[in-house]
Amino acid sequence: MPKRKTDATPTAKSPLQEIVQTLDAVGSWDWDIGSDVLVADALVAAFFGVDAEQAEAGAPLRDFMAGIHPEDRERVVRAIGRCARAGGAYVAEYRVCAADGQIRWLLARGRFDLDRSGQPKRGRGIVIDITPARMSDEAYVSTEMFSSHDPLDAAADRCIAAQKAVEKVGDRDLQFLADMLLFEVGRRLAGREDQSRRRHLN
Repeated sequence: MPKRKTDATPTAKSPLQEIVQTLDAVGSWDWDIGSDVLVADALVAAFFGVDAEQAEAGAPLRDFMAGIHPEDRERVVRAIGRCARAGGAYVAEYRVCAADGQIRWLLARGRFDLDRSGQPKRGRGIVIDITPARMSDEAYVSTEMFSSHDPLDAAADRCIAAQKAVEKVGDRDLQFLADMLLFEVGRRLAGREDQSRRRHLN
């Protein structure tokens, strides 16, 4: 089972805090549903309190779900199961108990693919740290709140699909560009979330 990181110190910045401050906090994940192996980058690992090396090698979904706040976990697990069975877009907002010991709010966006028999095959997507924008205890974001006609949401879906397609090409330069485009769209989604909450508070 992946080691959970709990050794943050109050006087020094944790690795997660340094990552979040030096990068736009957008992490990516890729889940092979048949074998239940979820591969994630170091930022996603830190968000969910999973050892970074094990996350990069792949770990069961349950090990990442253990990092979700207990009050949100059941809802998120149900949403993932429902979206994985149906295929298509997945959007959720929830809290995690991150590796730095802080409660963080994430906006998760992904897409699930079905195999030819209609069974869940694969999921991939991004998680965005929206903690600074999460200024109240409003209800979480549900999939239904996102319009499929919104250009930015549509762009996120296309970027996730493009990232998957480019991976099969095997060109590292194209892969880098696809990743950067997806991260930039993630940044814009986070910015939109921030603006939406500020308008609500005003």
